[in-house]
Amino acid sequence: MLPSLALNTFWPRLHPRHYRRLVRASALYDLLLTIGFATPWTLAALLPQLSALNQALGGQAFPAFGPLHALFCHLMGSLVTVWALLRLRRPQRHLGRFDAAARALFSLWMAHAWWQTQAPLLLLFLGPELLWGLAQAWPIRQLDR
Repeated sequence: MLPSLALNTFWPRLHPRHYRRLVRASALYDLLLTIGFATPWTLAALLPQLSALNQALGGQAFPAFGPLHALFCHLMGSLVTVWALLRLRRPQRHLGRFDAAARALFSLWMAHAWWQTQAPLLLLFLGPELLWGLAQAWPIRQLDR
């Protein structure tokens, strides 16, 4: 059996309307989780909370952040915030597919960081990242015209 036939047989395809809702929901999730990284003021409030959560889960406190570390946090937070706003405004199929690819990359690098640090907080981010990526890579039903 061809892989595409097997996929169609065992896994139902998403209706395009449901897929757009999925893209919008993942964008809202991203916005809520990453907007705190976007500015120096929000990052200053967020980092101690994340460090405390990592410690509560059995990990170590975060190392001191310098301006260069913060810059990369701000870049990530700003880019993901803008990307999330775009998907909230226009939850299109191709944006969901690109987001699935981006989530695969984010997941790979989070897993790599977890492998190096064993920081349990990363697993809290990694699980949803993998699930959102899988959901947005899911096959979509073709509607008859």
